[in-house]
Amino acid sequence: MTDREMMEFDVVIVGGGPAGLTTACRLMQQAQEKNQEISVCLVEKGSEIGAHILSGAVVDPKALTELFPNWKEMGAPLLSEVNQDELYWLGSETDSRKFSSWMIPKTLHNQGNYVISLGNLCRWLAEQAESLGVEIFPGFSAAALSYDEEGNVEGVITGDMGVAADGSQKSGYMPGMILKAKYTIFSEGCRGHLGKELIERYQLDKGKAPQHYALGIKELWDVPAEQSSPGLVVHTAGWPLGKEAGGGGFLYHLENNQVSVGLIVDLNYKNPFLSPYEEFQRYKHHPLIAKHLKGAKRVAYGARAIVKGGWASLPSMSFPGGLLIGCDAGTLNPAKIKGTHTAMKSGMIAAELLFKALQSEQPEKELSQYNDEVKASWLGKELEQARNFVPAMHKFGTFLGGAYNWLDQSIFSGSLPFTFKDMTPDYACTELASKHQPISYPKPDGKLSFDKLSSVFLSNTNHEENQLCHLQLKDADVPIKENLPKYSEPAQRYCPAGVYEVVQQGEESIFQINAQNCIHCKTCDIKDPSQNIRWVTPEGSGGPNYPNM
Repeated sequence: MTDREMMEFDVVIVGGGPAGLTTACRLMQQAQEKNQEISVCLVEKGSEIGAHILSGAVVDPKALTELFPNWKEMGAPLLSEVNQDELYWLGSETDSRKFSSWMIPKTLHNQGNYVISLGNLCRWLAEQAESLGVEIFPGFSAAALSYDEEGNVEGVITGDMGVAADGSQKSGYMPGMILKAKYTIFSEGCRGHLGKELIERYQLDKGKAPQHYALGIKELWDVPAEQSSPGLVVHTAGWPLGKEAGGGGFLYHLENNQVSVGLIVDLNYKNPFLSPYEEFQRYKHHPLIAKHLKGAKRVAYGARAIVKGGWASLPSMSFPGGLLIGCDAGTLNPAKIKGTHTAMKSGMIAAELLFKALQSEQPEKELSQYNDEVKASWLGKELEQARNFVPAMHKFGTFLGGAYNWLDQSIFSGSLPFTFKDMTPDYACTELASKHQPISYPKPDGKLSFDKLSSVFLSNTNHEENQLCHLQLKDADVPIKENLPKYSEPAQRYCPAGVYEVVQQGEESIFQINAQNCIHCKTCDIKDPSQNIRWVTPEGSGGPNYPNM
């Protein structure tokens, strides 16, 4: 047993995204209103708040307005209000057809929303949290759960520093600390590794549809001033994915002559030869997209899994000793393609319940009423109205599923008397390589399309080289003995950072893990058809350092 230092708080929050930071702010707001002292600690594995935050992002300010009604006067970084909102069907690599406004589901209309950098919003929220008295510890990963003798969560253990790749202690070894709390809140984002453990341990997803995911890949470009159109929002469906996969593309104009462009690929795709990264490189060559990037310079790159199962996949969010909130639970509204406002609302509901519990002389170990309060809120109503969005797309495909969702969302506001569920996990949708032909992707031109390694360079990703590998194989033989002959080892293609390779050493095939490249997207943990890869936290501050994503 490692001898560890311990710090005690009323509440420990894991993750410095919008859900966790909102929880922290709202807790301290209430403490100030009631003139009471509470201790709140937030740990973030990134080198700073915002370092690991990546989103499109078009944000509905609804929850932010509830949290800080005067956010404009306070200087919140919501600067580019949506003023043009366009949706296109891409029929081929050159064809595009614009949808009339009436043809766009009302959930995808963005009037009153803002094009933002979510990382910058989180940095701003962290400033507000600290000014309210929250202790924020960036660069500390919550590596493990701490349980009491009765099996209740009593906090987290931060990752050890200075452990070599072989497990030995280096000269600068420092054991992680136990951060103990009356309640621990998990807001790690999509596919949080501790959230995953909690769901399994307490069977929080019992009776629910399996969670579904997409991979979002994004770049940030500096464009010539004459091409900048802050507030322009472009969404696309169809090519390059077509029948191969669900998903769609986006291009948003921000302030400061910047454009964010990206592709979202549903991770239930069948063809093991499909590469989401290469599909994105093709996407940028479409004339509709390329015209926005003419004469521009790519300045940032990143990727992140997106949780999109919605209502049917939402687990129980309470357990003895804490709560799951935001994308750690799966609160994103897929019909709106937005999760920031819902994550923030889940944090506000959590904070108000936590504050009440902390006032009790004998607080309950499990705040099970959290689930009911979420469902009774506008967050719950949004998710229920959007309950069929993802399963309809999975069942009927992009075009027919889109038509159903237009009818359901625009005419009936999600009240059609049907409830679809997709009970097949995304990884299980991967078909044998023998059923498909390899896809020949064009070489990058260095102007619009690029190779993986140059992209990873722009993510500012760095890990201490001599450390335990944070990409764990349950069985080291599976990649070569099972995945290679059956699926042509798809990790080589679904990873958007070149982490996984099959290399030849003489006549032997070796599965190589380049953990230094990992941008923490979690796709491997989700899509591996053998469910043999487990993503855990590396040493604190390791991973990408996104400046404005």
